[in-house]
Parts: sequence; structure tokens; C-alpha cells
Amino acid sequence: MPPSIWPRLRNHWRAQWKSHLGTLLLVVLVFVGVQAWQTRHVPTGPAPDLAFTLIQSDGSHVDATLADWRALHPGQPVALHIWAEWCPICRTEEHSVTRLSRDWPVLTVAMQSGPPDAVARVLAKRELPWATAIDTRGALAQTLGFRAVPAFVVVDADGRLRSASVGYTSEIGMRLRLWWARLT
Repeated sequence: MPPSIWPRLRNHWRAQWKSHLGTLLLVVLVFVGVQAWQTRHVPTGPAPDLAFTLIQSDGSHVDATLADWRALHPGQPVALHIWAEWCPICRTEEHSVTRLSRDWPVLTVAMQSGPPDAVARVLAKRELPWATAIDTRGALAQTLGFRAVPAFVVVDADGRLRSASVGYTSEIGMRLRLWWARLT
């Protein structure tokens, strides 16, 4: 752009800042409203104690519960990431979840992605070092209040569900939710 346009743009933004602020406020309200509607079935209070087959990062399978898994990470919030092998949006979050799992405890839940052996093959093929609960019929996700993937929820140090989201969640969004749960 020619240099003379910058002062005009700056003057335009100064003159129109209130309308831009109103637009930004409307976008934020719509976003918050959509998230509230999408997570309306997520229970409040203590996280349900789910029983599942757990694929560990080394590929082995064990029967576990959410309480058992949380006991491995005492006194800190943990993340639950619900995903599906067939979900394209879940694929875009894979690297974010992997990076997050290096710093925070993350339990992923493979919803309607097949039996443990099939999910283990997907994890190996995609090089995902996740601890993964198998949810062949979607019952675990539904108990947590999620009917769509991807979904993300924090279980705080007291075992309460917090900061749920459905749809794409950025890595910084995941980290901020966990950080907030640690602070409060």
C-alpha cells in the first residue's frame, strides 16, 4: 500500500472503534452462546467414574477407571480429549494434544473408533503416544455429556468437570483451561 493510505486507515479505525468494538462483542457473545449450547449436557459436579479398556502409550491394554487413571496424577488437573479415528477435525488437533500431553496429564477417549486393537493400530500409524480409553459405542462420551467430537474437558484436582468445549480447541485454549483449573 502507498504510504499515504496508513494515516487514512488509522483515522478510520479511530473514528469507527466503537462500531468495531460492538462487532467484536457480538462475535464473542455468539461464540460463548454456541459453546454453552454444545456443552449443555455436560454434567456439573464430580466427574463420573468411568470404566474402560485403556491402551497405554506402550500399546498394552489394561482395564481401568477414570479414578484409577486420575490417581496416577494426584493433586493436579487432568484433561480428557474425546476424539474419533474417522473425524477430520480431530486429526487437525492431534499435534496439539500430543504437545499438551508432554506437559499435562491427558487421557484421550477414542469414541466409536473400533475395538482396542484397531485403535492401537491407528495410534501407532499416526505416531500418537496417548493413553487412550476405548469407547466403542460412544457410551463414555455420552456419560460425559458429549454427543460430538472432538471434545475437551478438564477434570480439576478435586475431580470436578470444568471448562468443556466441543469442536476444534486450540492448543493455547487447552493449556489455558488446565492452567485456570490449577489456579482456582
